Amino acid sequence: MWGWQDLRVGALLTSTPTPIPSRPAPAAGDLAPLLPADPSAIAGYRLLGRLGAGGMGVVYLGRTDAGELAAVKVTLADRAERTDFRSRFRREVEAARRVVSPWAVPVLGADPDAPEPWLATAFVPGPSLGEAVVAHGPLPERGLRILGGAVARALAAVHAAGLVHRDVKPANVLLAVDGPRLIDFGIARAADPAGETALTGTDMVVGTPGFLAPEQAEARTEDVGPASDVFALGCLLAYAATGRPPFGTGAVDALMYRTVHDEPDLAGVPDGLLPLLRGCLAKDPAARPTAEQLAGRLAEDTPGAAADWLPAPVVRTIAERSARMLALPDIDPTSTPAAAPPAGPGRRRFLLLAGGAGLLAAGGGTWLALRDDGGNGGTEGKRPAPPPKARKWTIGVQADLSGPGKAVGQAQERGVRLAVEAFNSRADKPFTLDVKVSDDRGDQHRGAAAARVLTSDPDVLGIIGPSHDYTGYAALPAYDEARLPVLTVSAGYNLLTNPGLGQGLSVVRLCSRHNYAALYLAYHVLAKSPRPVTRPGLLQDRTDENYSWQYVVGASIGFKGSGVLPHPRVVPAGAKRLERVLGEMVDAGIDAYLHAGLAPSAVRAAKTLDALGFTGMRITGQHVYGDEFLRGAGAAAEGWVVGAPVVPPGIRKQAAAFVAAHRARFGTGPAPYAGEAYDAVTLLAGEVAKAFKGGRRPDRTTLPGLLRKATHKGIMGEYGFVEDGNLTGVGTFLYTVRNGRYEPMDWAPSAPPTPKGTPKPASAPQGT
Repeated sequence: MWGWQDLRVGALLTSTPTPIPSRPAPAAGDLAPLLPADPSAIAGYRLLGRLGAGGMGVVYLGRTDAGELAAVKVTLADRAERTDFRSRFRREVEAARRVVSPWAVPVLGADPDAPEPWLATAFVPGPSLGEAVVAHGPLPERGLRILGGAVARALAAVHAAGLVHRDVKPANVLLAVDGPRLIDFGIARAADPAGETALTGTDMVVGTPGFLAPEQAEARTEDVGPASDVFALGCLLAYAATGRPPFGTGAVDALMYRTVHDEPDLAGVPDGLLPLLRGCLAKDPAARPTAEQLAGRLAEDTPGAAADWLPAPVVRTIAERSARMLALPDIDPTSTPAAAPPAGPGRRRFLLLAGGAGLLAAGGGTWLALRDDGGNGGTEGKRPAPPPKARKWTIGVQADLSGPGKAVGQAQERGVRLAVEAFNSRADKPFTLDVKVSDDRGDQHRGAAAARVLTSDPDVLGIIGPSHDYTGYAALPAYDEARLPVLTVSAGYNLLTNPGLGQGLSVVRLCSRHNYAALYLAYHVLAKSPRPVTRPGLLQDRTDENYSWQYVVGASIGFKGSGVLPHPRVVPAGAKRLERVLGEMVDAGIDAYLHAGLAPSAVRAAKTLDALGFTGMRITGQHVYGDEFLRGAGAAAEGWVVGAPVVPPGIRKQAAAFVAAHRARFGTGPAPYAGEAYDAVTLLAGEVAKAFKGGRRPDRTTLPGLLRKATHKGIMGEYGFVEDGNLTGVGTFLYTVRNGRYEPMDWAPSAPPTPKGTPKPASAPQGT
């Protein structure tokens, strides 16, 4: 049985869940133009644009002659040739058609037997629950009850049809003013699994980690049933109430383990909902209520035509997306000319009523005032509009400027401002740049709001930052929705770029991911230790669990891939029992030590190992690099090796002018990450200048693709990127502590040592 402890090496490096045959619903704001090879119509649906695309096919926005909008999923022909895939597609169509509920998106048409099978479902122009919570925060209690009651009714209909949805998650619940809609029956199956093992498999985890039941996490196929959907709904409601999943986030196997063994974190859930959610999240499926019982306990009221069950910002999002649909091309005229249509709302009225209720809902605090312009733009008898103001060309900065990580954030802001000043001083500049800053204070709960300050400004062409892993992750949905390029020089959290989860689509990372950085640190230990290393100690401090887990994973792969078995240990958050665990590791005979944790525990580790007389190599990573470790550890820090994605500007002759400008402007030399932020701006400005043609500013949504294909020689080195936006090469620079200071060494090796010696990095993105 595939379990939480059996993840493969590749999955560990990316922390991507086991492949799941489902996808988030495309958002209305994400419409892209049709490509030349796309059809213009499918089975009576005129195609207006692309809502999304992937390896399996394309989802289009389609419209009938009557003005009805639909999401039309079309499978690629090569996929359709596979009998098993066509069977799965047919099963999805049949499952969706069997579910009859006002709270499930209905099937409008389908043809599983077409050369390219297609499925059309009603189009909902609202955001997913996940988008809404990330962008605007948790729902109020009344909204939670209405959300839960509606989704529970949809699941009751699913279960009445003899099915199990198996993927109830925030991305699969769309929000309309008249209530939520459950979508995506791509992995639904019969409640009785007999006869379906050929399609589903008995040892495969199906669902989304963090929103699946213990029986799904342990791949106990025979136990997966309607109660599994109820558990997932409990997770979904906890997320909607608090803004976080009840079993946390992070590595997939850790999520699976917590789902099976830990109690859910329900802090912040309204008291009136706590007993209900605890019942949904019972480990024993038999102890959970049915979806029908749950609907009865939640059904205090229904949304009706008013939108007051949703926060006003969410209603505004629905309104804005519906308004964007008004700009879609009109229906092609028929061959027989018709008289001019009478004045009236027509398609506009249909769009505003999409989902079953008008957006003129006063309770939601938002309404759309639309008029018929009679085809002349509404200019007759009106004053001419004033000329538009010249648009700015703005670089956005999202960073921690006043919180615990302000040293890094402020350094990046200074680097950005110096790069903009240098660009504006050029005699040949094609345009003048401006800077707009959004301070997230290092608080992940402020990450999304800080991002919206920048995404809502049409003059912002790209973002430098975020400076922190988790504010960056919280900001991802806003940046993904806006398709605004995001260049980060310090956020190494692996899930910031993860197309497998449909996120980080616009991120360009100028630093190494944490798991790869740890991989290179392990290579350095093997290559440079004064004595052969056969039993390296590897300690994970769970104070920052995602960061430390990624370091453990990367280092383990580096050691094991070289035939060396590490000695791993874990200490809980706060590094309790750290000294005792380190003593046990030394007694076990470790001959090198890699610290996967933060500066406070690294200080304690340095002092403890020093007191124990440990003489092996000691090495750690990015979140220890800084003055806190030097000050706290004192003499015990001597000899430690620290890796971080920053190069000292003083050793780069290309950075001499930057160093001088920084001293003149700010009265001091540049701090770490200032030079890398400077390079990020010059990279972005260069690609914007290349795309600036015919006097027209480029569409900012085209810039992520251009940046990911770019190479750049900056003052701190050279940069190149792979298709998903991650840095090629190493990106981890090494320092050793000498006389209380970080002494620069070199780039970490990109491969393990060979008998002939340690090779040079194959492709370091930033050379010295």
